[in-house]
Amino acid sequence: MLASTMPARRTARISVSCFFFIAGLCFFSWTTRIPEIQSHLKLNDGSLGSVLFALPGGSMICLPIAGWLVTKLGSRNCMLISAFIYTLLLCAIGAVSTVFELVTALFFFGMAGNLMNISINTQAVGTEAMYGRSIMASFHGLWSLGGFAGASIGTLMVALSIAPLNHFIVVTALIILLVLVFFRYSLKKDQRSREDVKSIFVWPDKSLMNLGILAFCCMGCEGCMFDWSAIYFRDIVHAPKDLVTVGLTTFTITMATGRFISDWMVTRLGVTRVLQISGALITFGLFTAVIFPNFYAAAFGFFLTGFGVSSVVPLAYGLAGKSKTMSTGMAIAAVSTVGFIGFLAGPPLIGYIAHASNLRWSFAVMGILGFGTALLASRAKVE
Repeated sequence: MLASTMPARRTARISVSCFFFIAGLCFFSWTTRIPEIQSHLKLNDGSLGSVLFALPGGSMICLPIAGWLVTKLGSRNCMLISAFIYTLLLCAIGAVSTVFELVTALFFFGMAGNLMNISINTQAVGTEAMYGRSIMASFHGLWSLGGFAGASIGTLMVALSIAPLNHFIVVTALIILLVLVFFRYSLKKDQRSREDVKSIFVWPDKSLMNLGILAFCCMGCEGCMFDWSAIYFRDIVHAPKDLVTVGLTTFTITMATGRFISDWMVTRLGVTRVLQISGALITFGLFTAVIFPNFYAAAFGFFLTGFGVSSVVPLAYGLAGKSKTMSTGMAIAAVSTVGFIGFLAGPPLIGYIAHASNLRWSFAVMGILGFGTALLASRAKVE
């Protein structure tokens, strides 16, 4: 048995890592079938954009609820419940036959995903406390690895012309198997339960708000890269049609890689210095792409930006989990709420600025936002 051959902290780390992997696998499995579901429901690009907003809408609404549930029921129970609901809703998405059904499924898919996000990050904070050093970023690296697995499986399913529902059933079976094997090794008690704080419903203190704004700056840039990097390569860099995703690919690879080396850097340089370096990389990377909008310079700029954003949110969550004024789940939810606003607002802001001037100016603004990460790094602490 796993538990009998490894220390408790190691088995807990493996268990939590598995659930981060599951979260990434589930989310990216859905994204690989968006084009086919769009065609099935006969949605144009504008209609699809409106439909897709249901997912972040559900996520946003669930944030305070998720923090309360994790505090009330414990992260372990919420992690188990949300993992099953998340993957079952993935199957529901594959079975939709109307736009209304898709919107409804995506809304609750977003809610379940956010409950899982808060619960697994709460588990990660408790596991990190057992190690006494930074390991938070490596958990988020497993989310990215799960995303790569989900994208790879999805690509194979599309190539084999397997229907989305059948694809999602296969993924669901895999996830349920992983949950049944690894759930038993997760932490049974959170680092700080609701009995350890004075009140569940308290306004985030100044230190948590600083962390939230830090996450806001980073996630605004992250959302920009996910939604607009291919368009930047198409319209500004004028890359060949089959190479417009190179910027996004380099960004995604370095973001995942950065999360696996971030903890090593934190151990040697400290959280503040790593956050300062991260902000500098975001700014330098985006401004490189803006000032030198040719293929190789832009790809290199996005390469640096991926490293820049990789560490910020995991470290912000890790610091939030050490709050003495709020339970771990509520503190992470508070920081996540402010940060998620940046993720939602960043891409539309890019569009507005691009419409008023051009896309290069939009990315320059995101570069300035990234510089805010470096400036706020010195305030990244909890009280």
